[in-house]
Amino acid sequence: MCHLSDLEIKNGSRTPKYKQVVSEINNKIEKGMLLFGEKLPSINELSENYLLSRNTVEKAYIQLKESGIVDAVKGKGYYVKNTNPISKVRVMLLFNKLSNYKKIIYDTITNELEGRADVDLFIFNAEFDLFRKLLIQNRENYHYFMVMPHFRSEDHANQLTELLSSLPKDKLIILDKKLEYFKNPFGNIYQDFKMDIYDALYENLNLIKKFQHLILVFPDGDPYPYPKEILHGFRRFCVFNNFEFEIINKVSEDFRPMKGEGVITISDDDLITLIKNMRRSTLKMGREYGIISYNDLPFKEILENGITVLTTDFEKMGHMAAEMILDKEGRDIKNPFKLIDRGSY
Repeated sequence: MCHLSDLEIKNGSRTPKYKQVVSEINNKIEKGMLLFGEKLPSINELSENYLLSRNTVEKAYIQLKESGIVDAVKGKGYYVKNTNPISKVRVMLLFNKLSNYKKIIYDTITNELEGRADVDLFIFNAEFDLFRKLLIQNRENYHYFMVMPHFRSEDHANQLTELLSSLPKDKLIILDKKLEYFKNPFGNIYQDFKMDIYDALYENLNLIKKFQHLILVFPDGDPYPYPKEILHGFRRFCVFNNFEFEIINKVSEDFRPMKGEGVITISDDDLITLIKNMRRSTLKMGREYGIISYNDLPFKEILENGITVLTTDFEKMGHMAAEMILDKEGRDIKNPFKLIDRGSY
């Protein structure tokens, strides 16, 4: 019986430990260190040797059994059944920040790839130097690289092009943004931040016309800056469609829209502050003033009986990214973007 004395189980990894056990046993089989018919350690033994819970080891063994890699003999234990398992694909997911929207994408990708790929998440805090360091350190360790190239400064085009070009193009998937200067990655699922907001507002022009003065609250100086293209698309819409408009960078504690004004908030913090402020007003939301929030989340469906949103489909973005890996077929796709009317405007 193999004692599996050198499994690499990392406590700090974002990959669940049962997935690490599965991956390590697969690696041992592929390298010939575990042979056909060889008995694996018992659940108790593996649990004690690596300070793992019995549930963790049992979950790993069940997944190996369901994959046809090992067989379970009642009363005797688990044995190697297939010495030619399909190697697990390793995916590096590189996000600019943690947020509720990113969590939706991450959860969708990991759920879609469950049992077929190991996904490791890295956060580079919108800092290009950290992004470069993480990618250089790990570019030999993964089969696919999913990156969100949002940075605090946009002055990195040449360096970013050089860096991304060092990766195999058939393994690079760019999420959320289209880099016009970097051509033909394996996959690209992007938002068109400038035209998305313009088109969504224009497609709902009759609704938007309820209020002739529009205010966009666009955070300035945020450590995780929002795409400036949103500003350009908003200005374009207002100018082309004869709306009075202004842009402010924050909802202060004394800011309250007047009758006939519609407010679009980008940050959820500004949305919450705005709603708190308007509870001190006699104006009626959706009738005398309007609110539209950028990016949908479940709480916006119930907040104040529903907040109208401009949003991309984050779940769909994650689904399509995972699908490219499973199908081994890259695509260039603009992610859906729309206005969802819930009566707050």
